[in-house]
Amino acid sequence: MRILIRGGRVIDPASGQDGVMDLLIEEGVIRSVGPAGGAGKPRRAAPGGKAPEQADRVIEANGLVVCPGLIDPHVHLREPGREDEETIASGTAAAARGGFTGVACMPNTEPPNDSASVTEFILEQAARHGLVRVYPIGAISKGRKGEDLAEIGELVAAGCVGISDDGSPVASAGLMRRAMEYATMFDIPVIPHCEELTLSQSGVMHEGLVSTQLGLKGIPGIAEAVEVARDLLLAEFTGARLHLCHLSAAESVRALRVAKARGVKVTAEVTPHHLALTDEAVWGFSTNTKMNPPLRSAEDQAALREALADGTIDAIATDHAPHALAEKEQEYDLAPFGVTGLETALGVVLTELYHGKVLTLPQIVERMSVAPARILGLKGKGTLAPGSEADVTLFDPEREWAVEAKGMASKSKNSPFLGWKLKGAPVMTIVGGKVVWEA
Repeated sequence: MRILIRGGRVIDPASGQDGVMDLLIEEGVIRSVGPAGGAGKPRRAAPGGKAPEQADRVIEANGLVVCPGLIDPHVHLREPGREDEETIASGTAAAARGGFTGVACMPNTEPPNDSASVTEFILEQAARHGLVRVYPIGAISKGRKGEDLAEIGELVAAGCVGISDDGSPVASAGLMRRAMEYATMFDIPVIPHCEELTLSQSGVMHEGLVSTQLGLKGIPGIAEAVEVARDLLLAEFTGARLHLCHLSAAESVRALRVAKARGVKVTAEVTPHHLALTDEAVWGFSTNTKMNPPLRSAEDQAALREALADGTIDAIATDHAPHALAEKEQEYDLAPFGVTGLETALGVVLTELYHGKVLTLPQIVERMSVAPARILGLKGKGTLAPGSEADVTLFDPEREWAVEAKGMASKSKNSPFLGWKLKGAPVMTIVGGKVVWEA
């Protein structure tokens, strides 16, 4: 199968490419990238490529961006254990609709992904039913209880690309130190959930003026920042690769800046909902605005946007967390934390950050493709280099659309962006040279 993508704006930050070009895919591999109308004389080509005029399918990409497949480094696929909320099949279908060619799934399943058998199950299900690539994240501790280390070597051997107890902080600094020391043996990132539980306690939203006005118990930004600071110190001490999940607080950003200046091996991610929304969204008590960490103040949001723009925060991740409707229909205090995000992420980012003049298109591609691939150690991903597997995303930065539950592939519809009008949308997702979704 040969596919010619013709006349799109090819943005490949990994190679410095940004221009109107043709891209030729053959047998699941990128064969050539060259000036529009001249893909037969590509600027770069892998050996063995055939003439583009012999393509089985020609995709006219005028007005579209053609970029390395987007990768989400932080999703919850819920399988095994909560298939009522999401499955690997439905979650990867949602990812494909969102323009993602790969997702890293967190270990808070039932049972948790703390053993090779669970990792192997996830990969088997992904091979059978997944539309995009699935990269499992293993647990730091057995049962995610924060008491004993999981068998990290076995998890890595089974296919895990990082370790995390996401959803549960590792309270013991000693255990976290040992986890980091083990992780250095395999060159995988440690991905902690940064929350100091004695500070967050039973809070349900950001602690501030809005929480006081609404009468809801708050979670202060320092509940995150205290754990961020601790783990940065441990990473500096052990030499481990640390990746900070879903940063939300200005205090965390300040600590991250200092650590990076000191040469600590740390990367960080931020979610579209923390970039687009503040705690003001909680007015109305929609439980689709309840997530952990919570939506924070306008000052926190400004710090996150600035850090993402200047590269202090490396990547954008959805923290896609599907929940059953009945669970989210409870009162705010009782409803679970978490919102979906795979199908809206690119649209929200383009609307808020590109059209809002915070990030350029190359910066968006770098933070949603190149950086996640680098953080997770995914060789050959985040690039359109000839010879690499053809994982490609096409999107229209100008297409306008409305977020509606009825059109979502995810089994859960708990999105904080329902009813929003967005500008910018994915139009095609290609995985291994196969079109797995198109608008």
